[in-house]
Amino acid sequence: MSIKSLIRTIPDYPKKGIMFRDITTLFSDADGLRDVIDGFAAEYQDKKIDVIAGIEARGFVIGPAVAVALGIGFVTVRKKGKLPAETISVEYDLEYGSDVIEIHKDSIKPGQRVLIMDDLIATGGTALGAIDLVEKAGGDVAGCAFIIDLPDLGGAQKIRDRGVDEFHLVEFEGD
Repeated sequence: MSIKSLIRTIPDYPKKGIMFRDITTLFSDADGLRDVIDGFAAEYQDKKIDVIAGIEARGFVIGPAVAVALGIGFVTVRKKGKLPAETISVEYDLEYGSDVIEIHKDSIKPGQRVLIMDDLIATGGTALGAIDLVEKAGGDVAGCAFIIDLPDLGGAQKIRDRGVDEFHLVEFEGD
């Protein structure tokens, strides 16, 4: 069974006109979850990644598993106020407003090659914020990886326009 076929689509959630891509059905399928982890590991095994930065919250599911497969560490990119030690933060733009994400100040060492991971790339605001955050910490963004790309929303292209490699396993047309 393909990864894409294991992703449930829920129409009009969280609001009318949105086609929500629910990956919980993918995560609950052992073979599908293995295919996700193996797909990312195969893509990045020879790219000299030092650490994966997973974006809250679904990046916390796939990121550590891929990190283990690659034999590297994992860093959490959290919403403001969720980390207990000294942090570095970045404010980033969303479709309607802004938000702040943080990492621990000591989680990325200068010059480390960092792969940013999340479940889905839509408009790109959070991923672009994570790129800024990694760079502010002194890391080198080696790429951004997602299970799903929604190309009609343009986020993956914005990442590529920043000069950062973008990789995804599947894509869905529309919102």
